Amino acid sequence: MASWNDPGRSVDDRADALLRELSPQEKAAQLGSFWPAPRAAATVTGDVAPMEGALASGLSWDETIAHGLGHLTRNYGTEPVEVEAGLAALREYQRQVVAANRHGIPAIVHEECLTGFTAYGATVYPAALAWGATFDPDLVEEMAAAIGADLAAVRVHQGLSPLLDVVRDYRWGRCEETCGEDPYVVGVLGSAYVRGLQSAGVVATPKHFVGYSASKAGRNHAPVAVGRRELEDVLLPPFEMAIREGGARSIMNSYSDVDGVAAGASVDLLTGVLRDRWGFTGTVVSDYWSVIFLRLMHRIAADDEAAGILALTAGIDVELPNTGGYGHLAEAVEAGRLAPELLDRAARRVLRQKIELGLLDEGWDAGAQGEERDLDSPGNRDIARRLAERSVVLCANDGVLPLPPGRRLALVGPCADEVRTFMGCYAFPNHVMVKYPEMDLGLRIDSLADALAQEFDGEVVVEPGVPILEPDDARLAAAVAAAAAADVAVVAVGDLAGLFGLGTSGEGCDSVDLSLPGLQGRLVEEVLATGTPVVLVVVSGRPYSLGAYAPRCAAVVQAFMPGVEGGAAIAGVLSGRVEPTGKLPVGIPDHPGGQPGTYLAPPLGWYSEGVSNLDPRPLYPFGHGLGYTGYGLSDLTVSATEVAPDGSVEVSATVKNVGDRDGAQVVQLYLTDVVASVVRPRLQLVGFARVPLRAGEARRVSFEVHTDRTSFTGVDLRRIVEPGEFVVRVGTSSEDLPLEGRFTVTGDVRIVPEGRVLTTPVTLTDA
Repeated sequence: MASWNDPGRSVDDRADALLRELSPQEKAAQLGSFWPAPRAAATVTGDVAPMEGALASGLSWDETIAHGLGHLTRNYGTEPVEVEAGLAALREYQRQVVAANRHGIPAIVHEECLTGFTAYGATVYPAALAWGATFDPDLVEEMAAAIGADLAAVRVHQGLSPLLDVVRDYRWGRCEETCGEDPYVVGVLGSAYVRGLQSAGVVATPKHFVGYSASKAGRNHAPVAVGRRELEDVLLPPFEMAIREGGARSIMNSYSDVDGVAAGASVDLLTGVLRDRWGFTGTVVSDYWSVIFLRLMHRIAADDEAAGILALTAGIDVELPNTGGYGHLAEAVEAGRLAPELLDRAARRVLRQKIELGLLDEGWDAGAQGEERDLDSPGNRDIARRLAERSVVLCANDGVLPLPPGRRLALVGPCADEVRTFMGCYAFPNHVMVKYPEMDLGLRIDSLADALAQEFDGEVVVEPGVPILEPDDARLAAAVAAAAAADVAVVAVGDLAGLFGLGTSGEGCDSVDLSLPGLQGRLVEEVLATGTPVVLVVVSGRPYSLGAYAPRCAAVVQAFMPGVEGGAAIAGVLSGRVEPTGKLPVGIPDHPGGQPGTYLAPPLGWYSEGVSNLDPRPLYPFGHGLGYTGYGLSDLTVSATEVAPDGSVEVSATVKNVGDRDGAQVVQLYLTDVVASVVRPRLQLVGFARVPLRAGEARRVSFEVHTDRTSFTGVDLRRIVEPGEFVVRVGTSSEDLPLEGRFTVTGDVRIVPEGRVLTTPVTLTDA
C-alpha cells in the first residue's frame, strides 16, 4: 500500500508524499476539470451556463484525463437522468480517470445545490431569499443536511452553494439566490447551510467571493465600484462567518472586478484576506470560466496561459468547469514563466481535499450506493413544506385575511397556474428542463390554482389575464370579468426565473427598474378598478414596487419562490390554516425608480426632506411581516450603562403572544452608533431570534452583544471599536422598534484583531 493510501497517516503526510511523486503535468491535471457533454440531445438548444458554447474546452475527454483530473462537472445537473443512469455514468467516468493516471487518483464530483440538488426529480426547496424570510437558521441547516445526504448517496463530493452575496441593488437578477440585504442574516443563514451540507460529508462552496452583488446598475458581471469600507463591513462578513462559524472547506471567486481589480486575479482577496487573515485552509474554485474571463472579459491577460498564471498566483486552486488556462500551467513551469511552488501550493490543497473525502483510501471505488435513492423523499418534502410556510410574508391586511370558507374566489394573474414560478433559476425545472419541453418536470408540484381549490374544497375561477413578460392582453378582459364577479380576487403576479435573459429573475435576468414585469401592473390596476377586494400575492425573486397598488389592496402577501410546496403554503396562509410568520429579508419599494437602496443607509441615504425630490424609503421595510395573532414587546433591560472596549453587554426584552392563535415572532435587535469618526448606517441588525409562542405565552429574549459587534472600518481602514454612546432598539422590523436603551463604550479606541466576535448569542427563557 502506498503511503498516500494509508488512512492511518496524517492528511498532510499523505498529501506531501503523493505530491513528491507527481510530475508538473500530473500536478496541473489535479487543478483542472471536465464537463461531459449531454448524453442525449435536447430538443431546444441553449446554454446551461453563461457563454457555455463559446467557452467550452477544446480538449477531448481522453486528452483532459491523460495525467489525471481534479474535478468532474455536473454529471447529474446537465440533462435529465435518473439516479441509476447517472450513477452508472459516474462510475464509468471515475474508472477511466483512475485508470488514466499513474497513481489512480479519482476526481472530485461537484454539483449545484442552492435550492436542492440540481438534478432531475430532486426536491426543489424554496429559493435562498425565502430562507432569509424565515429567519430560521436551524431549519436551513436541516434542509442543507438533507441536500447533502442526497448528494453523498449518489457519490457527489462537493456542492457549489451557498450564495453569500448581500443584496445591494434590487434590480440584480440574482437577488433570488441571496438571503437578503443584511450581512448578518446572510452570514448566519449561510453558515447554517454550510454546517448542514458538510454534516453529510459534502464540501460546501460559499460564493461569490466577493463584490458580485454590488455591480453597477445591478447588471450581471458588471464592474463593482465599492470602497474598501463597504467591502469590509457589508460584503465580506458573511464569508468570514461561513469560514469561521460554518467551517466552509471551499470558496468560489466572483466574476466581478472591484475597483478595477478582477476578483479572480486578486492576491489581496484570495490570499491576503482568505488565507492570511482568516486562516482558510480549503480550496478556492473558479466560477465557471472566470479564469478565461481574465483574458476575454477583463482583458488583463494576453492569452489563456497568462490568465491561468494570474489566477493561480492569486489563489484559485481549481479551474471550473473545464480545463482552459490551467492546461498550460505545466508548460509555464517548465519554461520558467511560473514558479513551481505556486503549482505545488494548489496541487497540495486539492490532494488534501481528496484525502479528506476518502478518495485516496485503500480500496476506494465509485460504488453502487444510492441506486435506489429517492431524491424527492417524504422527508425532503416535509422540510420543503415547513420552509415554504415559514417564508410567506403577510405585508398588509385590512381584515380580509384569513379568507373564510364559502367566499366566491377569483384567482387571476400569470402566477396562478404556472408551477415554475415557485422555483429559482438554479432549480432543475427552470435550469435544464426548459430545454426538454416534451418531458414532464420530474416532480409533483401543485399550482396555486390547484392548492386553492384543495384548500377551499371547491371551485376557484382561474384566469391568468396576462403572461409574465410578453405584451399579450388577449385574456386580460376575462380575468377582469372573473374578478368583478367574485367576492374576493386573489391576484397572483411576479416572476418566472430563467437564465441569461430567458426569465424575469435569475442569473443574467436583471431588471431596468422595479415595476412588475410585462403587463402585470396593468392587470392589477384593472382588477382594482372593479371594486372587488383584492388580495395581492407576489411570487417573485426580487422585491417589486407596490406603492401604486398596495394602498387600495385589502391584503398584500409576498412569497419569494417558495419551492415545490409553495402552492399549499400560500393557500394555507390565505385560509388561515398556516399562521404567517415570515419577515422581509429585503425591503419592498414604494416606487419603481430612484433606485432605493437597502435599509443599511446613512441619514443622507434615507431622508429626503430638503435634500432630494426622490424618497428612497420603502413601502414595507426590512424585517417587516404581520400575523393573524398579535405580539407585544416589553421590559427592555441593558445589563450595563458602560462597557469596556473589549467587553459585552446583555440586552433583554419580553415578547408575548397577545392573540388567540399560536405563532412565532422574529425579535430583532438593532444598533445605532450615535457619533462615529466615519459615516455609519442609521441602524444595523446585530441580532435576531425566531421565537415560537403559543397563544398567551411570553418568553424572555436575551442578546449577548460583544463590543466587537459595534466595530467598523475606521478612517485608516483598520477595524476599530470606538468609544462613545450606542442606542439599542428591539422590535419586529427595522422601522417598528418600540423598545430603546443605551450604553456607552468607555476608554480608548481599540484596534480589533482578526478572529473577532462575529455573532450575537441569544438565550430564550420563560418570562
